[in-house]
Amino acid sequence: MKTLSNKAFDAVTQLFHNVSGIRLNESKHALVTGRLQRLATEAGETDLESYVDKLLRGGAPAQEMTRLVDRLTTNETYFFREPQHFNDLADRLDALAPGQDFKVWSAASSSGEEAYSVAMLMSDRLGPGTGPAPWQIVGTDLSTAMVESARRGLYPTDRARLVPPAYLKRFCLKGQGEQTGQVLMSRELRSRVRFEAGNLMQPLPDDLPMFDVIFLRNVLIYFDNDAKAGIVRRVLGRLKPDGVLYTGHAESLSNLNLPVRAVGTAVHGHA
Repeated sequence: MKTLSNKAFDAVTQLFHNVSGIRLNESKHALVTGRLQRLATEAGETDLESYVDKLLRGGAPAQEMTRLVDRLTTNETYFFREPQHFNDLADRLDALAPGQDFKVWSAASSSGEEAYSVAMLMSDRLGPGTGPAPWQIVGTDLSTAMVESARRGLYPTDRARLVPPAYLKRFCLKGQGEQTGQVLMSRELRSRVRFEAGNLMQPLPDDLPMFDVIFLRNVLIYFDNDAKAGIVRRVLGRLKPDGVLYTGHAESLSNLNLPVRAVGTAVHGHA
């Protein structure tokens, strides 16, 4: 595999940063080269530098930029990741008044494991969501490929290793034949989650409602402080006054001068 020149790497990662807000440093050189090489091959380009040049000059088809963002966005996750948040959410669901509606936003939903984890918990605690206790889950992600993957709801079995056995039996279908080694979210669960493309660096979609809980986990680590602050401020604009924001346990908001207060470990409310 041909190595991407430093000049081309800097140019591509700057272009990616301009579109996504995500900064890829030199430690990602091999990753970027590999993913660009696959993109170039799929586009019928035999020379990697020529393909990159077309991207930078706008000579590639418009959809190629979407493909670039899809490939360079890291999307590694699994069900019920950082379980403390799900324990906190369960307590909040149990405290709801009968018939009270509840809305959750998975703001960087990747391939959907987080949103479906929430859906399992909410269906268990509140019922199917179509009766006296309505609930709604929205998942958004920068990558359109991840959005499509989330809508399919089909995953390698290993990603479901933390799913409680009762939930596996109730909400997950075990793959057979060509789908051996995979699990499919039940039709009921898939019908309760809406996935859309969304860029947290840009104004949020007008049809996003106000949410009781927002998951914004393990995404802020990819941004500089100014971008982090901008993202959190936009997201807070969709959080109800008494709602909570979950961030990754390795992410801190303390130095960003934001109108938030800690209400638990990696759990935040409006200040």
